[in-house]
Amino acid sequence: MKKYEGHLYITGNQAVAHAVRQCNVEVIAAYPITPQTTIIETLADFIAEGSLRAKMSLLESEHSAMAACIGASWAGARVFTATSSQGLLYMCEMLHWAARGRFPIVMAVANRGLAPSWTIKNDHSDAMSQRETGWIQIYASTVQEAYDSVIQAYRVGEDKRVLAPVMVNLDGFTLSHIMQPMELIKDELVSEFVGEVDIPHKLDFDNPFVFGSNMEPDDYMREKENFAKGVSRAESVLMEVENEFEKISGRKYGAVEKYRTEDAEIVFISAGTIAKEAEIAVDRLREKGIKAGALRIRLLRPFPKKEVGEIDAEKIIVANRAFSPGSDAQLTQDVKCALFDAGKTPEVISVVCGLGGKEVTAEDFMKMSELRAAGEEVWWI
Repeated sequence: MKKYEGHLYITGNQAVAHAVRQCNVEVIAAYPITPQTTIIETLADFIAEGSLRAKMSLLESEHSAMAACIGASWAGARVFTATSSQGLLYMCEMLHWAARGRFPIVMAVANRGLAPSWTIKNDHSDAMSQRETGWIQIYASTVQEAYDSVIQAYRVGEDKRVLAPVMVNLDGFTLSHIMQPMELIKDELVSEFVGEVDIPHKLDFDNPFVFGSNMEPDDYMREKENFAKGVSRAESVLMEVENEFEKISGRKYGAVEKYRTEDAEIVFISAGTIAKEAEIAVDRLREKGIKAGALRIRLLRPFPKKEVGEIDAEKIIVANRAFSPGSDAQLTQDVKCALFDAGKTPEVISVVCGLGGKEVTAEDFMKMSELRAAGEEVWWI
């Protein structure tokens, strides 16, 4: 059996696969789709060489793959899958079943634009379209963070205060296929950190019960309320998990990542890899005497309303890599709600950018700093 340890120079997809291997996943069900396919290919290599003891099922569709994940999780197994774009959309019905069934499946989504027209390049339209399914959503910005997030995802999703599936998002190609140096935690430390999976409502033939049957309205309401509260608790649970994770890794991220926001008059808000370009723009604007800052949304669901509401800038620019036809862009909607609840009324600029892999650079963020709010208008860059 091959031994992996120390510092590696690998892609985001390979990093995700290493995290899955170390978390002792028992069942992997998937269907290939660019740009996530190399995650499953790498896991297949791990199984073949004996470094991962898991059952891999390659199904006829993404809908079937998620159904298989639900069945395996229901039987009490630790489960993983991965997909992208149209594949995530094909899973949609089963995503609701996985979430409302309280099955702590972890899924990596190598984010990719939606058809038509066809693109294999990155934006966040796929994951943003599934915000209301009840999946916890984490967005990584580096190869190291993609790896760390998968490990944390199992601890958060399997926590009995939460019991919800987790979607770990990494930008297609610009993170899934880019190579960066990263550090593997020792296998035994990860294994001890995630522990054994224990799903309280798993199938038990000695103590059978009814699951997913028809409910009367009062019971239905109560069941949905309990589910929603579980997802909402994920943020505080993630903070607890991160404190423990820091002890074995030296790394900690938070629900948001702030960059030079303390005295900022202009703050850029974004998610994924473009947030690093925003930080470069902040430094350049500071050199020009403009007090700029950046905030990266790492945890989209549940949304970190408190952290966003703490921003005191006069102007907030939200860079969205998705859009909502007939309404404001998705990330902007969440930001505005958080500011409203906090009693803040800054100028909020909503920008749609980077669709279908269109490059978003530090120069683009500097141009955004010059935009003005225009009623309900969304700026397209």
